[in-house]
Amino acid sequence: MKKIPLYAHILTGMLIGTIVGVVAVSTNTGWIVEDWLKPFGIIFLKLLKLVAIPLIFASLVTGISGLSDITKLSRIGFKTLTFYIFTTIMAVSIGLMLVTLFEPGQSFPEEKRVELLSKYSQVLETKTDAIESTKSDGSLKFIVDIVPENIIASASSNSNMLQVIFFAILFGVAIVLLKNSKVELVRDFVSGLNEIILKIIDFIMYFAPIGVMALLAGLIVDYSGDNPAQSLRLFETLGYYALVVIVGLLFVGFVFYPILLRIFAKMPFKIFYKEMFPVHLVAFSTSSSAATLPVTMEQVEKGLGVRNEVASFVLPIGVTVNMDGTSLYQAVAVVFIAQVFGIEMTFVSLLTILFTATLASIGTAAVPGAGVVMLVIVLNAVGIPIEGLALILAIDRPLDMMRTVINVTGDAMIAVIIDKNELKNK
Repeated sequence: MKKIPLYAHILTGMLIGTIVGVVAVSTNTGWIVEDWLKPFGIIFLKLLKLVAIPLIFASLVTGISGLSDITKLSRIGFKTLTFYIFTTIMAVSIGLMLVTLFEPGQSFPEEKRVELLSKYSQVLETKTDAIESTKSDGSLKFIVDIVPENIIASASSNSNMLQVIFFAILFGVAIVLLKNSKVELVRDFVSGLNEIILKIIDFIMYFAPIGVMALLAGLIVDYSGDNPAQSLRLFETLGYYALVVIVGLLFVGFVFYPILLRIFAKMPFKIFYKEMFPVHLVAFSTSSSAATLPVTMEQVEKGLGVRNEVASFVLPIGVTVNMDGTSLYQAVAVVFIAQVFGIEMTFVSLLTILFTATLASIGTAAVPGAGVVMLVIVLNAVGIPIEGLALILAIDRPLDMMRTVINVTGDAMIAVIIDKNELKNK
């Protein structure tokens, strides 16, 4: 009997979750979903986050310590960062071109602008601390934050992944440089730890269909609330803006990425997307690149055939550095808010957005909704009132789900390219 693939189980869970959510809203029984079903989605999300930090450390150290020399590591690192920065700049540029061409903010009704600013004023106040902290940070704050002062404290939070990566790289490099039996014991221990974590991920994925079902059902109930019709009208008003973001994400995912895959990896995009489909479903459901990382690593290695030494280095770094979907969204959102407020965007303003959106995406935490807070950096850079965030909060969660899919796809694509390139240089 043919084994049912993972993506089929997850798709079934998504379908059931959607139906359950719609029925709960229609019958005014959303409390059942909130109290008895949504907790299973939260558990699934916690399980994925549980293994994220150990996976990054163990896989990165294992991959680096398996290299024969440091020059190979520096070569892979340079290529990885070059591709990440290039794709981020291209994503921001695509977003700027689309939002400038279609001008979704010009059709935004004045009464709806006032309504949204009033409705989400409380939500904005809850982000005040994060916003004030972001405004006071220097331009190179994200570089300073890479270096941890306490690795135990850094490992206690998924928002500090870049610091864990920094320590793991130092740890792995030290293992490569030291050649003695005691160090070999440490390397074997970390390698064994990595195998154990991968097995734990297999256990977690058995729970994926239930977790995805619960997450989607809960999301539908949360968004619809007591007045589904009002929610629909709100989405209709913001639909043009959302459409521009979605078109940009689809262009990046189905035009830009396939071109890069064909040029640099000689891989048909159909094969790539077939193997990445389970990753896309998890990314869409969780809205978190960090939570999706365990699934991404498994599919990239087993499905796409990328060697562990490459995947374990490229993918964890990509989680915090490469966010093409987020950077495209930030570019569109900033210009959209400017258009609604009637603020003219000059060529210099667009260049400023290009630069700051690229830097902001590098510093964005790989967790749901973090892009909204980091968007403040870009808004401040071009002098747009941060109150404009209220205009896009209503539609942000669905777009967050979609841009997370692009984020993880970009990480996997570059891992494939780096792996093929390294094989060619052998």
